[in-house]
Amino acid sequence: MAIEKPAVFFLIGPTASGKTNLAVELVNTFPFEIISVDSAQIYQDMDIGVAKPSQDILDKVPHHLINIMKPNEAYSVAQFTQDALKLIDEILLRGQIPLLVGGTMMYFNGLEKGINQMPMTDEQLRKDIEIEASQVGWPKLYEKLKSVDKETAEKLNPNDAQRISRALEVFYSSGKSLSSYHQSKNKDVFPFSVCKLGLMPSNRKILHQRIEFRVHEMIEAGLFEEVRSLLQKYPTLQSHMPSMRSVGYRQTLEYLNGSIEEKECIDKIIFATRQLAKRQMTWMRSMENLNLFDCSNDFISKEVIAFVKARL
Repeated sequence: MAIEKPAVFFLIGPTASGKTNLAVELVNTFPFEIISVDSAQIYQDMDIGVAKPSQDILDKVPHHLINIMKPNEAYSVAQFTQDALKLIDEILLRGQIPLLVGGTMMYFNGLEKGINQMPMTDEQLRKDIEIEASQVGWPKLYEKLKSVDKETAEKLNPNDAQRISRALEVFYSSGKSLSSYHQSKNKDVFPFSVCKLGLMPSNRKILHQRIEFRVHEMIEAGLFEEVRSLLQKYPTLQSHMPSMRSVGYRQTLEYLNGSIEEKECIDKIIFATRQLAKRQMTWMRSMENLNLFDCSNDFISKEVIAFVKARL
């Protein structure tokens, strides 16, 4: 008789879909323990612009993998996978069920499908790519990536310097696309049974309204002041670093250095956040065995709780 794999739950959704509030309700109803799957919430002192759960929520419902890195440090999919697998084991040993919550699709993908042994970072090659980007701009390099690895390019923002650079670096050093490594069968099998809960709006207009409301809330809460404080606290912080490429931060940096006016900055943050949500939903549509729930439905928490209860 086959031994059943231990169960873990994924709660996946685009930005502003209500993941945090729903996750807290699930923790208060079931023996769940949250692991954050968010490439921006990992950073200390970045709270407003990444929509980090409030300190009150974090005190009552602890989230793993939040506030684990400084903004001038980098964190990879491979590191996330290693950290998440360790935490899953620890949570299961405590008799709890891991609930992985977030919207960083590359993290979910890397964890579930495994990561192949891709070429190591080549500093000289990376510098060459950065020099080319400074001459022609990241959108041009994005087009170049599109010609050699269309599948990866379609999942990225044309200004996502970190990921465009890495994808080109992998191709230049190995002659193989990043997507081909991700598709390879030669990976570690995820040793757990997964139940995926996906939050997707039936009406995208509602999600767009939520995003606009959230951005204005962030400005009122002090996003500009938060970024000024980061620049003072971390003198080595640069605009090209992963933390500062996060939506909201790179636009605020443009505003603070005088490149754009405040209204344009806010408009650009709203537009970039909508584009992020669009990319997240594109990822979700390609996911296997994703149980979808309408995040614009007022009764979503009751529906998800009933579904989880049936699965458990």
